[in-house]
Amino acid sequence: MYPSATPPREVKIGDAAAFAGTTPRAVRHYHQIGLLPEPERGGDGRRRYGYDDMIRLLWIRRMSEAGIGLDDMRAAFDEARDVEDVLGRLEETLAAQEADIKRQRAAVQRLRVVGSPLGLLSPLVTDRLSHLPSGALRPSDLDALLVTERIFGPLGAAVQASVFITLATHPGLRAEADRLDAADAALDDTVDPHDPRVEELAARHCAHHRALLQAIEAAGLDVAEEKLFEIHDAEESGEEDSRMSAFEAVTKMPYGFSAARTRCMELTARLLAEDLSAGS
Repeated sequence: MYPSATPPREVKIGDAAAFAGTTPRAVRHYHQIGLLPEPERGGDGRRRYGYDDMIRLLWIRRMSEAGIGLDDMRAAFDEARDVEDVLGRLEETLAAQEADIKRQRAAVQRLRVVGSPLGLLSPLVTDRLSHLPSGALRPSDLDALLVTERIFGPLGAAVQASVFITLATHPGLRAEADRLDAADAALDDTVDPHDPRVEELAARHCAHHRALLQAIEAAGLDVAEEKLFEIHDAEESGEEDSRMSAFEAVTKMPYGFSAARTRCMELTARLLAEDLSAGS
């Protein structure tokens, strides 16, 4: 049976909203933004919605289901904007949303395959770490890679991965790294920046860095790093500083250190620069 051409009786806002598949709150909002003309109130002080109001509500519901925004709906009803313009912008929005969904699904799939939280790092980083056995990396290693990736990008973190691969496969170097971390933590605000221990610790950091580089070269990890730079040109990717050390990455973090620890890092950087100059 087809709807009668005779307009039905006027109904209250709750009945109108229920028929259109929306809520009275949404209908009131349509009134506030000028999308739906507000009907006059009856003798009882309540609004009454007639046939034209119901038709407008139905069209609003259908356009909403199609993803058309309220502002565009109002423009379409007022014929103030070409509907093709509205649909064109809507299609662009939907395409962007579709691309976001694809990226999110890919991220979920990587987490299932690679595991969490390692799978949250860029594929360039996780690919370099893929040969390590499960549990070889510490949570603090992944934290450091996350920081480096945020500051220097995936290429920088992929290069830094050599350090954690080496630490995971060289217990002696890992133990020394732990001792250095503990010594760094002890450089709190109570320590004088010119305490002899600060210079001694900087020298130990430099010696450990040399040992790491030797182990990295012995394992051929430096060759893998060079291949990364061949594949991902640093100048084009905006990652000119990707060869910066883990130490330099820490200095980019948005928080401060004690004066003693800051001086220790400065001295370490100076010693490393001297080593680099001597070797060039």
